Amino acid sequence: MANIKKGDMVVVIAGKGKGEKGRVLEVLKDSDRVIVEGIRRVTKHVKPGQTARGVRTGGIETIEAPIHISNVQYYDEKAKRAKRLGSRLEEVQRDGRTRVTRVRVTRGHGDEERDV
Repeated sequence: MANIKKGDMVVVIAGKGKGEKGRVLEVLKDSDRVIVEGIRRVTKHVKPGQTARGVRTGGIETIEAPIHISNVQYYDEKAKRAKRLGSRLEEVQRDGRTRVTRVRVTRGHGDEERDV
């Protein structure tokens, strides 16, 4: 199961883009990959066509390609470094009921845990 979610800031820890940071645009759970904004950009040739209004489409586009989720790590902007993620169970009272919810937290190098 992946701890990385859409919208998280991540840093690439392995491969050609090592050290680069970006936001997660999409998580592809079936293939264990993520698409990160501005990382691993590839050119794609799109077949020319026309829309209903007559505007021509197609040509050469630059898009982000997926990266395996094991090659990225959550980037904690407060601590200014990559961190591991974990979860903690918390009791929350709503409408007179006590429920247990799972909260994502950063794991630490001696730091206190932070809610993500």
